[in-house]
Amino acid sequence: NRLQVGNDLLEAKYFVVATGLKPVPLDIPGAALAITSDMFLELDSLPRRVLFIGGGYISFEFAHVTAAAGAETTIVHRDSRPLAGFDADLVNMLVDDMKDAAMRIELNTQAQAIDRIDGSLRLRALEKGQTRTFDADLIVHGAGRVPEIDELSLESAGVVFEKRGVTVNEYLQSTSNPSVYAAGDAAASGNPPLTPVAGFEGEVVAENLLHGNIRPADAGAVPTVAFSVPPIASVGLLENDERARGLSFRTHFEQTQDWYASRRIGERRSGFKVLIEKETERVLGAHLLGHNAEEIINMFALAIRSGIRAPDLKEAIFAYPTHASNIKYML
Repeated sequence: NRLQVGNDLLEAKYFVVATGLKPVPLDIPGAALAITSDMFLELDSLPRRVLFIGGGYISFEFAHVTAAAGAETTIVHRDSRPLAGFDADLVNMLVDDMKDAAMRIELNTQAQAIDRIDGSLRLRALEKGQTRTFDADLIVHGAGRVPEIDELSLESAGVVFEKRGVTVNEYLQSTSNPSVYAAGDAAASGNPPLTPVAGFEGEVVAENLLHGNIRPADAGAVPTVAFSVPPIASVGLLENDERARGLSFRTHFEQTQDWYASRRIGERRSGFKVLIEKETERVLGAHLLGHNAEEIINMFALAIRSGIRAPDLKEAIFAYPTHASNIKYML
């Protein structure tokens, strides 16, 4: 087993692919005029008009930064559903809140080309068959990321891979070359491409390399957060999830901007949606929008992972006044 690295030839019993993600190629004319999220973080100053291509984590989080700093901020997204991994009702509330904060969210609008016009940039896009133009001083590529494996020549080692990364078994071992493992964003493990999951999978690979394939990479219910303002968080099943359709569950959904926890900080919009299985009273999924959602979602993740029933969670006494003390009213 050998690996060519520049002029060096490395030999090992096993190799681990853990190369992470890179921005998906923005396959439009003028794509080089847009900057990546990494380049955005290195800016010395912020232009007056900033446009983000894509409606995922990067665009939504950075849009709040630019808007708070006073820049005219626009997000252009190709379909009707931004932040696809989060609850649709809560995402709609967040979008409305962003619009109230003078951010433009242009949905069903497909980027076509970027041009330089008189020292500024212009995005040409297509909406319902009609061409639209958006002028900006800075355009940020936030249209997603893909595993950074295309330059590894994996096929020469007989390593099968797919769009989501190296094809692996439950132990994160390549299904086509047993000498190769993969972890994190470079592995098509079925786990979400998140930083804590990458760390978890790294531990799994290390243990399986040292002791044989003894630990499967089952991450369970993993919470995820988009750090917008307010933050939006999710764990477990979505209401329209294919897996949820075969289950009998009830949905608790409410807007909570009138609750004391939101009113005392002047929060314009907040809410929750919790899915509870009728027969067992298990929490199947929890989705939050509002201040401290990034912390409260971990309580629900623990409940889902540990099988804590909704009535038991509801009876727990939490410190007051805290956002966690409102969990009982969500169940």
